[in-house]
Amino acid sequence: MTIEEELKTSHFQSEVHKAELNVMLTASLLKARVNRRLKDYDITNEQFNVLRIIRGQHPNPVCVKDITERMIDRNSNTTRLLDKLAEKRLVRRVASKEDRRELCIYLTKNGQSLLSRIDAGQQELPPQSTASSAFTDLEAQLLNVLLNKLRETL
Repeated sequence: MTIEEELKTSHFQSEVHKAELNVMLTASLLKARVNRRLKDYDITNEQFNVLRIIRGQHPNPVCVKDITERMIDRNSNTTRLLDKLAEKRLVRRVASKEDRRELCIYLTKNGQSLLSRIDAGQQELPPQSTASSAFTDLEAQLLNVLLNKLRETL
């Protein structure tokens, strides 16, 4: 469906304005799809993002400030997200030996298991339900270049 059909309008200030709205709408739809998929695992998109960041450093710990810097939605409350993940026994918090004000975050076996199940569930999705079916590698590369260029202006 085109942006005009989605928003039920053909009046845009400019092609750039239309592109901005198109990016925002698409991002919203992608986020909603991820949220629906994660609902089965009882975690939010933001919690999933934190778990993936921690997994990227596993078995080493990650400091809270490093998690915050790497998050997709940097307006999220990292401390609150880590509290929820710790309640679910998906992460473990340990005071840093170098700086007791800093917390080191580790992925637990439960956290590893959950991420493995989510990954397996993603692999089982039909190809047409993933973003990979929308683009060739060359198109995805071009989109990445354009999105990087857009973010440089923000």
